[in-house]
Amino acid sequence: MDRLIELLPRLITAAWETVYMVGIAMIVGGLLGLILGLGLYLTRAGSILQNRVVFTVLNLIVNFFRPIPFIILLAAVQPLGRLIVGTGIGNSMAIFGLVVGSMFAIGRIVEQNLLTVQPGVIEAARSVGASPLRIITTVLIPEALGPLILGYTFIFIAVTDMSAVAGLIGGGGLGNFAIQYGYRLFDWTTTWAAVLLIIVLVQFTQLVGNALARRVLRR
Repeated sequence: MDRLIELLPRLITAAWETVYMVGIAMIVGGLLGLILGLGLYLTRAGSILQNRVVFTVLNLIVNFFRPIPFIILLAAVQPLGRLIVGTGIGNSMAIFGLVVGSMFAIGRIVEQNLLTVQPGVIEAARSVGASPLRIITTVLIPEALGPLILGYTFIFIAVTDMSAVAGLIGGGGLGNFAIQYGYRLFDWTTTWAAVLLIIVLVQFTQLVGNALARRVLRR
């Protein structure tokens, strides 16, 4: 316990690093995933901007990247990470890997949730001459907003789990703290302190996501 008290400043720093990495990854990956998911939905057969070639290409890309385990994905995108963020290690590379890992999962979740929107609602908007952009912003996303919030909440938690691997490429965060100061030194108190902080973060995120989704679905 005394050692954990000594490590408390580092534990707080690690918690902040986890929130920072996951937050940036969700902002960038969430936006890219939303665009990708919209592309999949809009270009599929029978949709607003149906295009078999575009849909096939996007679908193949998502199916190619989505099943890759995160640790392998980190190694695979490291050369690209050096070009984009200027380094193949550290928090910047970890965030880049989290963005790549999350955007394809988010893209698929966005597509699946948009498919729950009743086709009649879309057809009604098209019948009054609404443009594709107007349909997306005023009909499609608002109608699917509740499920989308829950989907993004699920991915946020998954990205938090993935961030624990960041220590393998020199990144920080609670996962790295637990391995470096807990597991490797057989200090289970320190390990579980980091684990409990991750659980608190995940539970808080889930509660906020559920509350927001309930509020949207009641409208």
